[in-house]
Amino acid sequence: MGSVGGWGDGGGVGGSRVGGVVTTAELVAAGTSPGQIRRLVRRGALVRLSHGTYAPAALTRAAEAPGRTDGHGLARVAAALAAIGPGAVASHHSAALIHGLDLLGQVPAQLVAVTRPPGGTSSRTGGPGVRLHVAALPAGHLTVRRGVPVTSLARTVVDLARASSFPAGVVAADSALRTRQVSKAELDLCLTHCAGWPGIREARRVAAFADGSSESVLESISRVMFHDHGLPPPDLQAWVGDEDNVIGRADFLWRTYRTVGEADGAVKYADPARAMAQLDRDARLREAGFEVVHFTWQQITRAPGQVVASIKAAFRRGSAR
Repeated sequence: MGSVGGWGDGGGVGGSRVGGVVTTAELVAAGTSPGQIRRLVRRGALVRLSHGTYAPAALTRAAEAPGRTDGHGLARVAAALAAIGPGAVASHHSAALIHGLDLLGQVPAQLVAVTRPPGGTSSRTGGPGVRLHVAALPAGHLTVRRGVPVTSLARTVVDLARASSFPAGVVAADSALRTRQVSKAELDLCLTHCAGWPGIREARRVAAFADGSSESVLESISRVMFHDHGLPPPDLQAWVGDEDNVIGRADFLWRTYRTVGEADGAVKYADPARAMAQLDRDARLREAGFEVVHFTWQQITRAPGQVVASIKAAFRRGSAR
């Protein structure tokens, strides 16, 4: 069997051999009999992705090399696009994973999100394991990543913000801005192109709230919870101290109230030396007249009211100073 493409960046949007995936019809048209296809699968040279779609095993192994995203996940996306037909692209959470964006919560491992334009000759249904969206796909909203046609990063963020919760949209938007893969201006332009679409008002709210200074999913969620519970917006990743005594950088700083908020991730204190340095920094902050409030993922997601109450109490003590 000849070369059927790879998963490297580049190539045009569209076509059936997406990401190296070929269909049974294409293999037969190229002179490979059904019996030969079965033998190739048994030998491991060809990987069956879904009914009637295949990819060379070498390509799936290359996609799973260290530093690459999940090869089988990418292969499933390519298989879904090949089955749906020309014009379809990976979108929503599937595009977000290909772009390397953070997402809130667990994404169903076997579910592929695909968008196709209205009309055309593409399949009207996505089939098992495919969530098919139908929406306009302007050329400026399309790109190719690792040989797979996907929505652009700005369009991916807007689609997620339109279709998911506000916190989930903020996590994706913060991630895109933090990695400098997209700008606020690009998000605003995409929102303009999608004016009047379902969920666009929520997407505008997400874009306005998004901030690339949030360094993690935990920090993004924390900002949403602060907002929902009426706290004033904090400064993010703010240095505390003065020219003569720089104490450190705070995840969240309410300078008016002389209060620091610290989002403690699961690995923050895995290193004993790092934990001791954190305790020392907290002591120096308090000596300098700052209140310090620590909270975890469990606390901010399951009992945000308690975290906010602790921060408000710190505001009162900080103001009294």
